[in-house]
Amino acid sequence: YDVYNVEDSQAEEIKEALLNNDKSLAITKIKELLDKEKNTPLNIAITGESGSGKSTFVNAFRGMDNREEGAALTGVTETTSEVTAYPHPNYPKVTLWDLPGIGTTKFPADKYLECVGFEKFDFFIIVSADRFRENDVKLAQEIQRMEKKFYFVRSKIDNDLRAERRKRTFSEEETLRKMRENCIQGLRDLGVESPQVFLVSSFELHLYDFSLLHETLDRDLPAHKRHALLRAMPNISLEIIDKKKKTFKRRLYWLSALSAAVAAVPVPGLSIAVDIAVLVGAVTDYVFGFGLDIKSLQRLSASTGVPYADLRAVIVSPLAAVKISKELLLKVLSQIAGAATFMALEEVSRFIPIVGIPLAMVFSFTTTYRLLNFILNQLAEDAQKLLLLVLQKPPQRSHRTPIQTIPMLCCGIFLGSAPSSFQLIST
Repeated sequence: YDVYNVEDSQAEEIKEALLNNDKSLAITKIKELLDKEKNTPLNIAITGESGSGKSTFVNAFRGMDNREEGAALTGVTETTSEVTAYPHPNYPKVTLWDLPGIGTTKFPADKYLECVGFEKFDFFIIVSADRFRENDVKLAQEIQRMEKKFYFVRSKIDNDLRAERRKRTFSEEETLRKMRENCIQGLRDLGVESPQVFLVSSFELHLYDFSLLHETLDRDLPAHKRHALLRAMPNISLEIIDKKKKTFKRRLYWLSALSAAVAAVPVPGLSIAVDIAVLVGAVTDYVFGFGLDIKSLQRLSASTGVPYADLRAVIVSPLAAVKISKELLLKVLSQIAGAATFMALEEVSRFIPIVGIPLAMVFSFTTTYRLLNFILNQLAEDAQKLLLLVLQKPPQRSHRTPIQTIPMLCCGIFLGSAPSSFQLIST
């Protein structure tokens, strides 16, 4: 239940409606549940002193090149003079807010939270390029007083490691350990109890502590916010792709239950029409979640130097890098063995006396579940292959502006597998 914040009362309401054959109520409740999950806002504040790399971090989190239209402005001096919202390109309900540097004339430390409107943020990430200073600590203490969460990110780790590598006795592991300990000790000396510090390179998110930062946020956020965060996370590891896949799979039950509830309505053609609409919405969600839409692939190509054609070459699913439409989906479904047959059986069975409607519901649930599961598995495999491909290639750096290595490649009751008698075979 925790993935979608499905409260027991919500689940029980849907179950009761289905058991009482209240199809209209069941459909309404399931749609409310799915819409709530999809439209949950998440507001992340990125703050710190000027020049700390806040804007670059915002762009990296969103999977965007610093030079791309819509990216946060970056530079060697303070470029953020106002509180600026940067919605995620694929999930606009997830917004990263680039906040002005603390301690500037316009945003003094003692009035900072009031000036930026702290109440709208779910949590704060305090960024520093070297060591955390008194203003950072004052901000953290004030955030804590306001009962909000905050996290320290030590940025530009790649620059520091590059300088340290010139030393004869260089050890990356030892250097990172010392950096982390120095930051933690510095914060303790300034009065922060048990500080959490994450070492991050905005140009190489798959390295160092960014994955640990995500795990920490995932643990600290309320259940209904965790899914919003996961959907927007860059695909920096196979583990994150697998988490997305598992989360999408948990949602399959409710999508299939919605299909079954509609199948109980004795209107010819209604169930198939609704099923296709459900499939289009779900598949579109998968494509964007795994970063397999055209825009995300173009960003991936630009930031890694891997030609777009090479990225497309490892993708198997015909539903990636295209606009998902009913016509395309019907064409793809026609190539999956058994799909058309079971959809036709659903339509025919509902006119059988007594047992027709229950049979139609079973066929509808099973068909929707198996089709989406098949498509989801294929798209997840494509995302994994893309990640492995780009990890094999050294990062491409511009002589003017660095870009990140790996951008965005991007319930309730789960009853287990659908009936095993229905198997899909890709042709």
